[in-house]
Amino acid sequence: MYLLETYAIIMFKHCISYHQLTTVFKRSKMEAKEGVNSHSANEITCKAAVAWGPGQPLSIQQIRVQPPQKLEVRIKILFTSICHTDLNAWQGVNESQRVYPRILGHEASGVVESVGEGVDDIKEGDHILTIFNGECGECTYCKSKTTNLCAKFRVDPLQCVMRNDGKTRFLTQDGKPIYHFLNTSTFSEYTVMDSACVVKINPKAPLNTMTLLSCCLSTGMGSVINTANIHQGSTVAVFGLGAVGLAVILGAKTRGASTIIGIDINDDKRIKGQKLGMTNFINPNELKTSVHEKISEMTEGGVDFSFECAGNLDVLREAFLSTHDGWGLTVVLGIHPTPRMLPLHPMELFDGRTITGSVFGGCKGKTQLPLFVDQFMNMEDLKLEEFITHELPFNKIDQAFELLIHGKSLRCLLHF
Repeated sequence: MYLLETYAIIMFKHCISYHQLTTVFKRSKMEAKEGVNSHSANEITCKAAVAWGPGQPLSIQQIRVQPPQKLEVRIKILFTSICHTDLNAWQGVNESQRVYPRILGHEASGVVESVGEGVDDIKEGDHILTIFNGECGECTYCKSKTTNLCAKFRVDPLQCVMRNDGKTRFLTQDGKPIYHFLNTSTFSEYTVMDSACVVKINPKAPLNTMTLLSCCLSTGMGSVINTANIHQGSTVAVFGLGAVGLAVILGAKTRGASTIIGIDINDDKRIKGQKLGMTNFINPNELKTSVHEKISEMTEGGVDFSFECAGNLDVLREAFLSTHDGWGLTVVLGIHPTPRMLPLHPMELFDGRTITGSVFGGCKGKTQLPLFVDQFMNMEDLKLEEFITHELPFNKIDQAFELLIHGKSLRCLLHF
């Protein structure tokens, strides 16, 4: 019996849907025929999208995936998606982070294929989410209630090898290393990750939508719950209505915010935002005044909370000034590749406004995500499907990038 057929039976026992079961079963037979097989007793040959240079078309090719070492896990990826972090890395926006060849991707779900020595919280057949900001559970950071960073496995775009031995678990067919990305590297049929970055979830959860908890949903909704702690009746402004910004809107709605203002230069985001709970929409290009002045006028002095999700320093300043003096809080979620510094004068902080950053929405991944999954499964009005605007087979990953570049998609879900 093929190895992947065995996994299909395991998934069936774990209550995966018949459609998912048959899909994986058919895929496993095709993979065995097309070359996804054991290269040796402990090595797998499979398909991956490899980035060979900044902006170069991704190469869909056969690679070799090494077995997991101590405290590592090898995963069969079922669904993965693309966000702007992947796009920036592929384009090489930050020169210090350019490492090639490299397998990108960080938002994904799948099934555990095998585990290394010492892994006792995850086993073969478990359904999992990948997380780029790990949680070892033992360091002073993980034991702290005030941070979700980890001393060893926190997000690090410069980390491109495994921490155990400084080597990669990906090789070209002729044995040359292919580098890792954000603790995850999910643009591959199989990946190897530190167990601190692998989250076991309820096997009854739909992996397609739960994939979004691997990044955008946790970042957006988590920042509302963990970082800002929005309360009933709060007023909120969200700058940038990509997937993360829309997740902030969804989170603010679930927390009972009375006013949720979405700001974006793309009018198409208005309808999507309204579906998820946005009460007002502003297109800065249609204003004769500044955005923060308009928001101050709408909310009698400014909002309680603003969220910057655009990765633009000018937008960040508008977000900061849009909050009410005396108590307003700005949460920075956007990734800023620019070398420019914060556009604030220290004396502006004496007006009582505060500003903070939020990594992965303040979520402790291995602790909090399984709880999120269970909660989301029982909340039918969350409309998570609204975030998945496109679905494509993995070999059309270049098309998925084009959709994102041209603002046509929120999340394009790729399936193997």
